[in-house]
Amino acid sequence: MAQIFRKSANSFARATLAGIVLLVGGFFGVTYAVYWSPYTTDVHNPRSQPVPFSHQHHVAGLGIDCRYCHTSVEKSSFAGIPPTETCMTCHSQVWRDAPVLAPVRESLATGQPLHWQRVNQTPDFVFFNHSIHVTKGIGCSTCHGAVDQMPITWKEHSLYMRWCIDCHANPQQHLRPKNEIYNMLWKAPPDQSKRGQDLLKTYNISKQRLDQLRDCSMCHR
Repeated sequence: MAQIFRKSANSFARATLAGIVLLVGGFFGVTYAVYWSPYTTDVHNPRSQPVPFSHQHHVAGLGIDCRYCHTSVEKSSFAGIPPTETCMTCHSQVWRDAPVLAPVRESLATGQPLHWQRVNQTPDFVFFNHSIHVTKGIGCSTCHGAVDQMPITWKEHSLYMRWCIDCHANPQQHLRPKNEIYNMLWKAPPDQSKRGQDLLKTYNISKQRLDQLRDCSMCHR
């Protein structure tokens, strides 16, 4: 019987199969890269605001505590955005005629609030409560990064579910003493595992509570 295919057909078939594998792998690789890229997650992309507010200047430079502006962070699910009156408490005396603060002065004069753009926001189908995290030993910089070093605020973490679950699975790695919650320079000590276990008891986070942290209904209500 005459040979139908030439010997080169074997090489062609192998090259075709290898190409298909590389193409499929490349497709999923590119998809994965885009999924985790700043283009999709918005991580490290400064958000345009009506006034270029600098946390670096106000927090690191002037030493203003987070709670001065974010007043409800300890008692509400939402950290709170400061009203214009809070800004003007200082800026009616300091930089009172600065052009960059014209929108703030206009807001006070007209009674219309500034439309700040949310930097960190979970989807509508996710329940997140700031107060419970703060009262249970999670510091600001754990989720928001070194905000005190941000001249314009950006998102530090993706806030994807995997990121949240990693913390809920081992919260002791991130717990701090209460007096360190608002310390933007806090770093986990070498013996954080042991200290974290002690803080679980301090904050009354029982074994049952740890199991609940990994339950879907904890965030999806």
